[in-house]
Amino acid sequence: MSDFQEEKALVRAMQDELDVDGVDFNAALNRHTAPDYKWRGFHPFGELTGAEAVARTFWAPLRAALRPIQRREDIFFAGANHIDGGASTWVVSMGHLMGLFDAPWLGIRPTGKMAFLRYCEFHRVENGRITETAMFFDIPHLMVQAGQNPFGPQTAQHLVQPGPSTHDGLLYNTQDPAEGQATLDLIHHMIGDLGQWDSGLSLEEELRQTWAEDMIWWGPEGIGATYTIERYVKQHSGPFRAGFTDRSKTAHVARLAEGNYGGFFGWPNFIATPTGGFMNMPATGKSGEFRVIDIYRRDGDKLAENWIFIDLLYFWKTQGVDILTRATGTPLST
Repeated sequence: MSDFQEEKALVRAMQDELDVDGVDFNAALNRHTAPDYKWRGFHPFGELTGAEAVARTFWAPLRAALRPIQRREDIFFAGANHIDGGASTWVVSMGHLMGLFDAPWLGIRPTGKMAFLRYCEFHRVENGRITETAMFFDIPHLMVQAGQNPFGPQTAQHLVQPGPSTHDGLLYNTQDPAEGQATLDLIHHMIGDLGQWDSGLSLEEELRQTWAEDMIWWGPEGIGATYTIERYVKQHSGPFRAGFTDRSKTAHVARLAEGNYGGFFGWPNFIATPTGGFMNMPATGKSGEFRVIDIYRRDGDKLAENWIFIDLLYFWKTQGVDILTRATGTPLST
């Protein structure tokens, strides 16, 4: 059984190179990725192929705007992918990329002050190379820091989302496999309860089967974070369920866990049709994709914290509303 140390070392080596100011991003990526490297990013980036495209389209423009960069990593773990029966290994990193916001990025105006880009990335590692990356990042939160709030009032509260309250999320060393399996089993149970919207229980009863009473749901800009089961139901899950119909079944590209941490991503996670009300928007009659990352911390036999990344810019664009262009005045390609 793998302890995932080689895969972790590869990802950390790539991060170390990418975080150097003035680095050749194409060269750094080429040293660690496969020739047919596949990269998925939030709107307006979408899917990119090859190190050169990722360096030119994402890393170089971002790092020209936000520098010098400081990676403030809160969670790091690895594991075998449950979705393909353990055939693939993935490494997960979550935190913030911090720097001085001194030049425009995606039409977002610079502030000349500290700025935080909240991120989470899943890396698939095969034969000593990173073959695939899903890197999700909260662009609307960066927009709010620049005074360009793209959304209206939130049902919950968004701040600079902190890491785990236990400060033990960086699993650089080998972990007990039994702990990771316990976390993954609990995530499976939670998805079975909540992921299909058809348990027959009240939402509070569903949640109490797998969540701690003082749970924290660290949601994205546009929704926000919420604390305790009672407030989560009131400030997110209840309004969210009420705002959609025709929800598809949950689907993931990768789902894994190590130690007390686990998570998944989907492209998309699910599809649903807005019935009106969600994020103060009207019904559209159009189904839309939710591209999501969820990261969890387990405490005993319950989930205690959950960090969520949702590509809301992409979702609303599928509904005919180009939030990014509307907020920045800068038309951008998909």
